[in-house]
Amino acid sequence: MAPTDHPSSGSASGPSPIPADMPYESAIAELESIVQRIESGEMGLEEQLAAYERGKALEKHCQTLLARAEQRFADLTAQMNAEAPKPSKA
Repeated sequence: MAPTDHPSSGSASGPSPIPADMPYESAIAELESIVQRIESGEMGLEEQLAAYERGKALEKHCQTLLARAEQRFADLTAQMNAEAPKPSKA
């Protein structure tokens, strides 16, 4: 079976690095595509391994982005709570 020229298929030296500025939505879409390709059974073993490696890198990237978003949300919530007017005691 011939390898494809899909960007997530990797190479003999390993998968291409994930760009630090890759949006979450793009990473998830590529990850879903990789899963579909692996599940299709149309890939050879080496291509599956390269795709799996790329998928793990995308998963890590997504987890990092989610952790940043959660921290940003927590920071904004704390800031809003600190700026909220305190109820006066009558």
